[in-house]
Amino acid sequence: MARLHGHPADDGEAFRPGTGWSAWGSYRGLRWVLAAVVGAAIATMFGVVALWPTGEGIDAATASADEIGLVTDRFGATVEEIRDGPCSYSSAENPYACRQVTVVLDEGPARGSLVALPELDLAFSATTPSLRVGQKVIIGYEPSTDFYFYADADRRTALAWLGALFAVFVIALGRRRGVLALVGMIGTLAVLLAFMAPSILDGNDPLLVSVVAASGIAFLTLYLVHGFNPITTVALAGTLASLGLTLGLSWGFFEWAAFTGLASEEGLVLPLIAGGLDVASLILGGAVIGAVGAVDDITVTQAAVVEELRYRNPDLGFYELLASGVRVGREHIASTVNTLLLAYAGAAIPLVMLFVVSNQSLVMVANSELVAVVIVRTLCGSIGLVAAVPITTTLAVVVSSGTGVPKGTARSESDRSEPPLG
Repeated sequence: MARLHGHPADDGEAFRPGTGWSAWGSYRGLRWVLAAVVGAAIATMFGVVALWPTGEGIDAATASADEIGLVTDRFGATVEEIRDGPCSYSSAENPYACRQVTVVLDEGPARGSLVALPELDLAFSATTPSLRVGQKVIIGYEPSTDFYFYADADRRTALAWLGALFAVFVIALGRRRGVLALVGMIGTLAVLLAFMAPSILDGNDPLLVSVVAASGIAFLTLYLVHGFNPITTVALAGTLASLGLTLGLSWGFFEWAAFTGLASEEGLVLPLIAGGLDVASLILGGAVIGAVGAVDDITVTQAAVVEELRYRNPDLGFYELLASGVRVGREHIASTVNTLLLAYAGAAIPLVMLFVVSNQSLVMVANSELVAVVIVRTLCGSIGLVAAVPITTTLAVVVSSGTGVPKGTARSESDRSEPPLG
């Protein structure tokens, strides 16, 4: 079997994608990475078992929410009639115009029944829903008072079609990887809804639960989408290391900035239905979860870049390979560093507009907890993103520069044109 030409003997044979797991026993760098990932996997599994929700927290929170009127039934309905006229409290001296809406219930125990909703004062036209006959809506129902009310427009059909369109595009372009990516999304939602939220409601520390959930999501999505192979394992190690850095920075600056978590409506309501909930810790945990998706994008790319560089030119030395990988990573950072800011700020455009007209200085606006949380999340997450490039690149270079490739795994010159298999 021909030896890879021109490669220094002290560097060993170039680690190539085709060696797969057979190389783990012979590469010192691979063994160290594997040991770290296995340790993280054991810690994650232990955390999942120890923090697995009992369901008691959800029951207690639901009961508390019900007591303060936050829990109501929701049923689909169709608008049957819309009629504008005098309000029931209108008089000749004080005339008021109201809109009376009648709907037909499409769901629930009273399915098929006509229900007249509470009249809507047209003086408050800005908050009056724009409805039309035949429109699908969601109706709220309070069983204790037998009271029906308009809750929202029924968007379920539109969302279902959009979801189907998204799945078609992903599968059409990604083929098998696209299917796996969709399964990974479902798995991520399952972790958040079946483990993270119920566990926090059980009284477990929100930050600890979030860290375990973030680690579990990283293991699930990376191995599921990119395959159980050495290159993915290197990317996973880089992801976990970068998330650790993001967690440390976020924790330190959240404490320094003295965030309470009570600046939003959700932050005020949650302690009422889940006694003892540390909302500030919950927001910090959310910052860690929010960084997972962006970080693993960086780490997978960097691991693949180093793999390809080493495969195409096995003569590259350690520092040359590292410099080339980081150089590519800089371009990725330039297009990704704005990702978290746009993700957080994009969801808060109405809030941004309110601050613009508040006649406050930019510094005072930034000092507001609602805005400051976004700033800290964005900057700490972006530092983690930037750090993911050198961390993952270094790990990948160390792995690919290992020694002792098993016999029979080196490629001849005639095989060098084949694409990577990893």
